[in-house]
Amino acid sequence: MSFQPRGKYLQDFQVGQEIVSAGRTITETDLVNFAALTWDTNPMHTDAEYGKTTLFGERIAHGMLGLSYAIGLVWQIGVLEGTVIAFRGLEMKFKGPLKIGDTMHVVAQVVETKPIRNAGGIVVIELRVLNQRDEVSYQGTMTVLVKGRGEVITSAK
Repeated sequence: MSFQPRGKYLQDFQVGQEIVSAGRTITETDLVNFAALTWDTNPMHTDAEYGKTTLFGERIAHGMLGLSYAIGLVWQIGVLEGTVIAFRGLEMKFKGPLKIGDTMHVVAQVVETKPIRNAGGIVVIELRVLNQRDEVSYQGTMTVLVKGRGEVITSAK
C-alpha cells in the first residue's frame, strides 16, 4: 500500500477557507529550552526579576518560539501533509506577547491560490496566532508550494 497523504492538493484549497488549530500552552520549560537551543538569553525571556521591570511586567516567550509553535500547530492540522513541495516564505508581525501559561492557537485562512505550470501551485495562508483570550499575538502570511491533484513531481529542476 502506498502513502496516502492527508494533505490538501492545490485544487482543494479555497480562498476564504478557515481552519483552526489545537491549542498549545507556553511553559517556563519552553522558554528555558528555547534559550538554550538558540543562545537567545535575553533577560526578557530568562530572568523573572528583570521581566517584572519591563513593559509586560513578567517574562515573555521568545517571538520565534511562538512562531515555531504556530508553524507546528498548522502542520498538525494535516492540510499540508504529503502535498507540500516547499515552504516559500513567511511574513509575520508581532502584535502582542505570549507569556508563560498562555495557551496559543492558530487560525489559518487561505487568502490566495495560484496554479503554476507543471508544479502544482502557490497557496498563501494568513496566520493569526491567538492566546486563550482570543487576543492576536502574531499575524501574517505563510506561502507554500503544493502539489496539484494527480501530479507527480520527481525533481526540483
